[in-house]
Amino acid sequence: MLRSLLPKAHHKFLSLPVLGPITDGFDDWLAASGFTGGSRKFSIRMLPRVDANVRRRVDKVAKLSHAVLHDCWKALMKIYPCGAGTVHTLERYLVASGLMVDGRQAIATLQTSTLSEEYTNHLRQVRGFAASTVSSHRRTAQCFLQHLKEAGDTVSCIRAGNIESYIAKAGKRLSRATLQHEIAALRGFLRFLTMDGRAPAGLDRHIDTPRLYRLEQLPRALPWETVRTLLQSVDTTSPMGLRDYAMFLLIATYGLRASEVVGISLDDIRWRQGILRIHQRKTSSPLELPLTNEVMSALVKHLKRTPPPAPYRRVFLRMRAPMGVLKPTAVTEAFQALIRKSGLSISYQGPHCLRHAYALHLLKNGTPLKTIGDILGHRTAESTSMYLRLATGDLREVALAVPGARTSKEPQC
Repeated sequence: MLRSLLPKAHHKFLSLPVLGPITDGFDDWLAASGFTGGSRKFSIRMLPRVDANVRRRVDKVAKLSHAVLHDCWKALMKIYPCGAGTVHTLERYLVASGLMVDGRQAIATLQTSTLSEEYTNHLRQVRGFAASTVSSHRRTAQCFLQHLKEAGDTVSCIRAGNIESYIAKAGKRLSRATLQHEIAALRGFLRFLTMDGRAPAGLDRHIDTPRLYRLEQLPRALPWETVRTLLQSVDTTSPMGLRDYAMFLLIATYGLRASEVVGISLDDIRWRQGILRIHQRKTSSPLELPLTNEVMSALVKHLKRTPPPAPYRRVFLRMRAPMGVLKPTAVTEAFQALIRKSGLSISYQGPHCLRHAYALHLLKNGTPLKTIGDILGHRTAESTSMYLRLATGDLREVALAVPGARTSKEPQC
């Protein structure tokens, strides 16, 4: 592949002392990851400078580490600020090809990997948590273990001060509601540690959670006309615009979550039957929805413009190299970018407000509450009833008269 990219100069890069043996494979990975020909040439032409820098520390690829590449990146940033990013791209290639261990996995290994694995199995097999919940609780446990390590303490010597300092640190970056979830996950981890005496008992009872009041906030829903205007403002002349329009149209049409949208694959769309199959991440229950003509048209335009390359089967993928699956956070970033470009005055920063807007739209059109709950994937009617608080017009009709109140003005004497 490198020979076809640089037919006259490929020998120069293949003969690099350290990176020469992997240069051809690196270029193949760049092409497979969706990098353009210009980006590939730019990255390959930066390799001699990267090679010269890492050669001061190691003499072969097998000895490369994240620390070595980080030092290389810092050095190149001072001289080649526009090309230093090639070091990070090379790092991703080395991890993807198994030539170097993922830095995040290495950190997790240092943080008592056996304990983290045991806790993960406990959450999955004993508690029966969903995969997303297991991932969230495991991340909290690993962050707390890292906090203990930085303080020079061990699990067997956990003190109340360790917990207080961790929560104080987390409280600076988390909202009250998110901090409550973080504390709940930390309590579960502390209870797990006390099951076989690895940590002092009763520590989980010493943690106070932020005070949250039930139904203290209204669901964040946009007016339906604003939703229509927002969708119309999407630039559908570009591949990314077609992708974003299809994603947001799915949320506005069916009330899907961001995690459900990015999880849609080609196998979930039954074109002839006009059915869209959704794997609900929160409830782990399947849902089949009718494909509307507007949604089908948006999906067809997106897939014709940007068909997923093998071996991917997901409908929505990254539009910028490296090619890969889309994460739910990417939907949020695309939504925020759309708000900035549209010029609309929208204070909400997440696409979940489209889901709330859809639920309120159904409610105002007389859709039964049970049907709305089934479409949104709610387990209980209580979860759906929160939208009743937004139907202010209907609530006024059922309001009771205040006893003793005057219905009309009486003449003043």
